[in-house]
Parts: sequence; C-alpha cells; structure tokens
Amino acid sequence: MALLDLLGRRWTLRILWELRDGPLTARALRSACDEASPTVLQARLADLRQAGLLEHTAGRGYGLTASGTELLDAFMPLYAFAERWAGDKLNDATDAG
Repeated sequence: MALLDLLGRRWTLRILWELRDGPLTARALRSACDEASPTVLQARLADLRQAGLLEHTAGRGYGLTASGTELLDAFMPLYAFAERWAGDKLNDATDAG
C-alpha cells in the first residue's frame, strides 16, 4: 500500500515517465512536466529519492535507480493496454459519429 500511496501523489508517475529515457536536470524535468510547481516537484523528487526509485548525480540530474527502472518496466504492459484502449475508444467514437 505504501507504494500505491506514493504513486498516487500528484506528478509522481509523470516524473518517473519523463525519466524513462535517462536523467534530466530539475529545470528540464520541470519543463517536461508542463511547468509543475517547483515546490511540488521538489517534494516528489524527495519522496522518490527517499523511496529509492530516483537518484541525483551532480552534473547529470535526476535519474532512475535500478528499482525505479524495474518499476517503470512493470508499468509498460499497463501503458500498452492504455494505448490500445484509447485507440479503441477513438475508433468507437468515430464509428458512432
């Protein structure tokens, strides 16, 4: 339940998703997160670091730890399902119109 609580907090999943291709600085991450509030972004980064899912490296920024990568990998089937589901919903709306 602790993990689900963490993942349910605003911006947490988006941060993990934006780091899927590699580390980002705090500024680049904020931009990628549609200009999330700096206060909220820093709080989520601290939460994720404390949970062992992110690490901060000077000069590179924030990146996923091995556990963070494993978690994101576990979400990929859900992402694939969501893409199919969204496509089906779009097709249903087109067929109905």
